[in-house]
Amino acid sequence: MKEGVSPDGRVQRGARNRQRILDSLFELVGEGNPRPTAEQVAERAGVGTRTVFRHFADMESLLGELNGRITRELEPLLSQPIDPVADVVSRLRAELDWRCAVFERIAPYKRAGNVNRWRSPTLQQAHAGMVRLFRSHLIATLPELDERPAELVDALELVLSFEAWDRLRGDQRLGRDRTRNVLERTARALLDAR
Repeated sequence: MKEGVSPDGRVQRGARNRQRILDSLFELVGEGNPRPTAEQVAERAGVGTRTVFRHFADMESLLGELNGRITRELEPLLSQPIDPVADVVSRLRAELDWRCAVFERIAPYKRAGNVNRWRSPTLQQAHAGMVRLFRSHLIATLPELDERPAELVDALELVLSFEAWDRLRGDQRLGRDRTRNVLERTARALLDAR
């Protein structure tokens, strides 16, 4: 053991390195790098590549930690209640506000997940969980959908998806408010259709 370095000091340094590695991956993806390499993560964290793999068995386990961090950060948004006695349009608007806030927060991480999902069981599982979460939130917000055709629920789920939002924000370069308005207009047209 090195002189002046206690076992507790090594543990603390290891914990700091682990956190810096996670922070670096979070920052790189947040800055728009959908697939940072272990070398890029290590460089940003100020550690060697071997240190990355001392703390994480592979990039898959690092992605799992990243997903956990994003999920924890979203918890306050995910638990925001929607007034169950409000009229349908008000509840739809609240659902859209909620989704847009979540989508704005997760955008770079969701895009990165979509790029890497084909080769990552962790990201496949996270995506499936997110799809279930958004569907159940929609049904809880608009319980009257249970009495409407299943195709309507499927169509609303598509229109209100991250992918639709991302297409409008990215490919069509619409601002946040205009994107939200387009989604509302489309969802209301579906709800009004018989």
